Amino acid sequence: MKSNDFLGIESPAYVLDEASLIRNLEKIAALRDRAGVQIILAFKAFALWHSFETISKYLNGATASSLGEARLCFEEMKSPAHTYAPAYIPREFPEIMKYSSHITFNSLSQFEKYKGTVLNHPFKISMGLRVNPEYSEVETDLYNPTALGSRLGVDKAQLKDGLPEFIEGIHFHALCENDSYTLEKTLSELERHFGHLLRDAKWVNMGGGHLITKDDYDVDHAVKLLRDFKEKYEVDIILEPGSAVAWRTGHLLTTVLDVIENHGVKTAVLDISFTCHQPDTLEMPYRPVILDAEDSNEGEFAYRLGGVSCLAGDRVEAYSFKEELQPGSLVVFEDMMHYTMVKTNMFNGVSHPSYAIRKVDGSLEVLRRFGYEDFKGRMG
Repeated sequence: MKSNDFLGIESPAYVLDEASLIRNLEKIAALRDRAGVQIILAFKAFALWHSFETISKYLNGATASSLGEARLCFEEMKSPAHTYAPAYIPREFPEIMKYSSHITFNSLSQFEKYKGTVLNHPFKISMGLRVNPEYSEVETDLYNPTALGSRLGVDKAQLKDGLPEFIEGIHFHALCENDSYTLEKTLSELERHFGHLLRDAKWVNMGGGHLITKDDYDVDHAVKLLRDFKEKYEVDIILEPGSAVAWRTGHLLTTVLDVIENHGVKTAVLDISFTCHQPDTLEMPYRPVILDAEDSNEGEFAYRLGGVSCLAGDRVEAYSFKEELQPGSLVVFEDMMHYTMVKTNMFNGVSHPSYAIRKVDGSLEVLRRFGYEDFKGRMG
């Protein structure tokens, strides 16, 4: 990809590459078919609904963690959602049922609270329970769902007597952009803690975090692992990757507004905000790849990058560029489709990047521009 490839798109903008998305979907669908499992999209990682028509040709639906996501699945993917939330808001639950084929509960108390409502619903909804396998290789605590004391999932001590009546599925989520060997170790722990439940289940949802589309992902190993587990316990298997679907499928196009030097530190101020438009760069911290730049503070053209909001910490440490940055220079962040877009906000009233898509035929289409009314509407 070259900077010239983005001519005709006004900065700032998130730009989805449709051809890259389709390549990812083909890889995921191939694994699904070989393993005999269901694979659904996790909206929490990618929810650009303009692409759902394409995604629906390859995947089996989507997983939702809120009323908004469940409704989006029903309306734009034309299928009911597999819904899970740490806790359900009572006034929203009747509507959540309208848009869901599966509802997973995070605790036994939530199950007891809502099971009667689900059983009395005119349409069949399969109920599941999230469990905590107490194993994860996620190194950042903020994203580790299985730590001891976690609020996410039921622990083994609460399920000594088996699955509660009417629970048909077991759900766990322990991966974050991991490979099939991490899944293998996770399944070993799941069996150690909850093996006595698995043969009583109709389905097992293995959550997200399966980075199937990464170049070194061992598809053959994953297929064997999933087929063996499915045959051993006679269950349907569901995977719900998010990052894998949108992995390396798009960019965030930005422009330098000013270059400021203070005590020998050069900062290129961009027309986006890291706290608004790339929050993971501050939370994890996550270092994105930048087109035609190196992750280094060495070199003649090294610049700290600053956001346009008034937050003092709205910045990331220096990158080294091939050429001098000046007002008007283009700075293109790579791999910006998964998680980044769904986490954006409008703090400080900063202009939100547009959404655009590069079609397979090379044409560019702007899907959505944001303006003052979008900011004002959030405030009441």
